[in-house]
Amino acid sequence: MRVGMLWLDTDRSRSLNEKVKLAAEYYEEKYGRMPDLCLVNNGAIKYEEKAGPVKIEAARTVLPNHFWLGMAS
Repeated sequence: MRVGMLWLDTDRSRSLNEKVKLAAEYYEEKYGRMPDLCLVNNGAIKYEEKAGPVKIEAARTVLPNHFWLGMAS
């Protein structure tokens, strides 16, 4: 993913999946389509996960509490 939307969510009461779903809903509202990839900080997940249709992957270049959403291709 080269281009995407960066989302910050520091709310500790929400789970990772909830945060990604909120960010994905906003992305869809803003850009007219659902993202299929979300990159998060390495410390946020141990294994690849999914939040609905959005695949969540770890990336060392993403800061903690940040979510980089976009299209995988």
